[in-house]
Order: sequence, then C-alpha cells, then structure tokens
Amino acid sequence: MLYKQLIRPLLFQLDAERAHHATLTLLKAACAIAPFRWLIRNRYRGREGAAIRLAGLSFPGPVGLAAGMDKNAAYVDELSLLGFGFIEIGTVTPRPQPGNPKPRLFRLKADLALVNRMGFNNDGAAAAAARLRRRRAGPGVIIGGNIGKNRDTAPGAAAHDYVECLEALYDEVDYFVVNVSSPNTPGLRSLQDAGPLSGILEAVQQANQARGGKPLFVKVAPDLSFDQLDELLEILEKHKISGVVATNTTTSREGLQSAVSVIRAAGEGGLSGEPLRDRSTEVVRHIRKKAPGLGIIASGGISGPADALEKMKAGANLVQVYTGFVYEGPSLVRRISAAIPESFRS
Repeated sequence: MLYKQLIRPLLFQLDAERAHHATLTLLKAACAIAPFRWLIRNRYRGREGAAIRLAGLSFPGPVGLAAGMDKNAAYVDELSLLGFGFIEIGTVTPRPQPGNPKPRLFRLKADLALVNRMGFNNDGAAAAAARLRRRRAGPGVIIGGNIGKNRDTAPGAAAHDYVECLEALYDEVDYFVVNVSSPNTPGLRSLQDAGPLSGILEAVQQANQARGGKPLFVKVAPDLSFDQLDELLEILEKHKISGVVATNTTTSREGLQSAVSVIRAAGEGGLSGEPLRDRSTEVVRHIRKKAPGLGIIASGGISGPADALEKMKAGANLVQVYTGFVYEGPSLVRRISAAIPESFRS
C-alpha cells in the first residue's frame, strides 16, 4: 500500500525512463546502509520452499526478474534482496550502444502497460561480465544472461554477436537467453525465421558446448502464429535448446483502454503488461502441448498471484515479472511466491 499510495505516484510524475533509473539508484543507496539492507531483505524475501529444478539448475524461487530492468548487471546484489529466485540481465550486446533516441519508454496507465522502444541500450558484454565478477551476492539467486546483436550488425552476421556475448558472459551467468524477438532493433524478429534461427543456434550451441554447456533458452514473440511456433519448436529440438521464455513484448495495440492520444503519443515499440496476459498464456499452453519436455519461463501480463498461477497451470515452470513489478511494487514477488503451491515446486 505504501508503494501504490505514496511511492508510485511520485515516481509516475517523472518520465518513465528517468523514474526507472531513480528507483534503482535509490535501491542501491538504501542497500549500501546495513540496517536498511537488512530491513529490505527481511521485508521482501518470500517464504522458503522447495527449489524448482529446470534445465539442470536449482531455482530457489519461482519468480524471476525479466530482462530489461537491469540491462548492465549494475543492481544484481540489490535486486536479489527483493525475493527473486532468478534475475535476467540484459539484453546485452557485444559492443556498447546507446539504443534508440529518447523518449523511448511510456506508461499506458489505464491498461497497466508499458510501451518501450529502448533498442538494446547497454554498456556491452565485457562491462556486464566485469560487474558480475565484482558482485557481493553469494550463491543462491540464479543469474541469466539475455543476449542480442548490435544494431549495426547485419542479420547475416548476427550469429557472431550472439557467440561473442556468450563467450564474454559464460563464467558469470547460469543460463543464456537468445533474444531474437525484440521489436525494437530493425530486422531482429526476422531472425526467428527457420534459416537464420537455425544458423544462430548452431553457432551458439557449438560455442556453448565447447565451454562445457550451460542451459540455452530462446525468447519468443507473442505475435508468432501457432504454425510459426511449431516450426520454431522443431528448430529448438534439433539444436537441443533447454527452453523458451514466453513471451517478449507485442506490437499489437488491440483492445487497449487508454485514450487514443496516449497510445499515439507512445508510438511504436513493444507493448508489455496486462494487455499481453492472455496471449502469453496461450503461447505457453501451446508450447507445453507441442513440446512436453521443454522448459518454459512465462513472461507477460503477470500482475499478481492469479496471473502467475494461470501461467503455471498452462505449463510454465517459472515466471518472470517486469511491468507488473513497476505497477505493483516489490511486494509482488513475495505475494506470488507465497501463492505458488508446493506441487509446482519440483
């Protein structure tokens, strides 16, 4: 209630991207003070329960932080105090890049949604790896590395970028997510097509296995048809991919409640949050039916325990939050974790 009644209204007075950075800066400052760090950890840590095994990893909790919140692995220690079972950094590219011009992050408050066209703004894979090496957080929270290509890398050379990111981050993360589904880098979604995707996954898996092999996931778009998903699943099976993150943001604007002027002001980009909930669940359910043994991390429209349970009943092994975290605050993680029955923790 404190977050919704006091903190969120203040943050929402700021530009969305500025509020994002202000929130993380304040969290970092608070966690640098030992009593506040203790209070935060004990306030937001969820109930202890059985770990969830997926792709050979032991996740201490079912709720993760989706990629995009901590692009540069700058706040992993602090975010780990909020009860997350896993934190996905990135999307990281081989070389630093500024991303798309600002403003590029917008709130659709009537829809409990965000529109972003960030464009993989990040400090580069080497910088993220260096920060992860310096982190204080001990073993426990699982770290995922969400990897992508630089904007100026031609689609035909994309595999090299993904391999370079994997090499840079390999010793610092527990699993990788190949992001070929963001709508904010020109031409990126075309890499989900059979030919390009197969080439990328072959190169990435070869580099991965040469280092010993860590779980590989692919993040998929909600805008793919079921036939396209089926083709994608065949490629994942061929390359022995551990699982999917379902789903990324959508380019659809159907069914929104926000004023037309607000939607137009937000412009192009990926839509996340409540409007994505049903389609994300449909994708999870379809994937589970078609690929019973594939790992599924569900993301999209999770704003409370009921949404998370819906995803897990549809077949997800784990869930991730981002937009719901922005609207609901840090207590969301604890509330979801407390609502997940032990029957899902296996």
